[in-house]
Amino acid sequence: MSAVPTHEAEHYVGLMSGTSLDGVDAVLAEIGPAGQPRLLQTHYLPYSDALRARLLALHAPQPNEIHLAACAANELAHLYADAVNHLLDGLEPDTVRAIGCHGQTLRHRPADGYTLQIVNAALLAELTGITVVSDFRSRDIAAGGQGAPLVPAFHAQVLQHPETHRVIANIGGISNITDLPVNGTVRGWDTGPGNMLLDAWVQRHQGTHYDRDGAWAASGTLDANLLAALASHPYLQQPPPKSAGREEFNLVWLDAILGQLKHTPAPADVQATLLEFTAMSLCDAVSSECSPSRELYICGGGAHNGLLMQRIAARMPGVRVSTTAELGIDPDWMEALAFAWLARQTLHRAPGNLPSVTGARGARILGAICPA
Repeated sequence: MSAVPTHEAEHYVGLMSGTSLDGVDAVLAEIGPAGQPRLLQTHYLPYSDALRARLLALHAPQPNEIHLAACAANELAHLYADAVNHLLDGLEPDTVRAIGCHGQTLRHRPADGYTLQIVNAALLAELTGITVVSDFRSRDIAAGGQGAPLVPAFHAQVLQHPETHRVIANIGGISNITDLPVNGTVRGWDTGPGNMLLDAWVQRHQGTHYDRDGAWAASGTLDANLLAALASHPYLQQPPPKSAGREEFNLVWLDAILGQLKHTPAPADVQATLLEFTAMSLCDAVSSECSPSRELYICGGGAHNGLLMQRIAARMPGVRVSTTAELGIDPDWMEALAFAWLARQTLHRAPGNLPSVTGARGARILGAICPA
């Protein structure tokens, strides 16, 4: 791998497929010598229903799961390569310094000392002819950290304001926030579920992958008893640094809570309550830990849920609530852009984590490099 002078701008690809299991977000970014990115091109490639089902099944133990996970990693490599080819659209691979690929999370268990995001990085490098940087979380966990969230380091690089205290919230499958004070330490953590439970519940009862604009939730009525039971989840009481995933918030957990209620809420009422739970857990974290912030900017798929955005704004009086589009970054591409930036950090031998966010013993160079 030839060295590239740090005074020159470089091109990187960022690939993100998150806990929502919807598909692959791909970006091509030009990153200057100071680390500031410029988004050049984007492409989205959805998962097939069959792949989504296989990946979801792999979140729980099953027979022959090592073989099934390896085959899924190969399938993902081909899908990621297709996304890259569409993204570059005729540009030569040698114009791209590296691909930053998050991979697909199957397990995230920092308390047990490991995390697993599958992708066959060697196959992806072979298919694209581009160096691949992957497995970003493991080094942080090895240093005693949570391994997530990693995007706050990117938020601090590109969105921190010298005079205004901001909070950035990413609402994907899981919600996470980045606290960007004018003076002081940047912090960030997972606040609880984002779209994960909403998507799973609407899939079960409506057969769709998501509740467009929160329309089905809007047809229901908040169930106070259910909301109180959801809010009793011990994760919400833990102080940061912390990170969460399907291990904490899933339909098995939800079904157990519903089975303990004295009444059975209508499915639409459950959806309405789940939406309020996402808004409440996020806003409570901002109010209790990020005061006196007066700006909250949302990115991720949740930014498109009009009812969710309304409920967040209603719970944050006196705080400006908008999306990161107002700051110049489309909310759909924030995370993929972050992994392009993280790949650059790796190749420039610069830290990609923030110990104040993850709880690691110190700043670490993240990622495993698979040269082209």
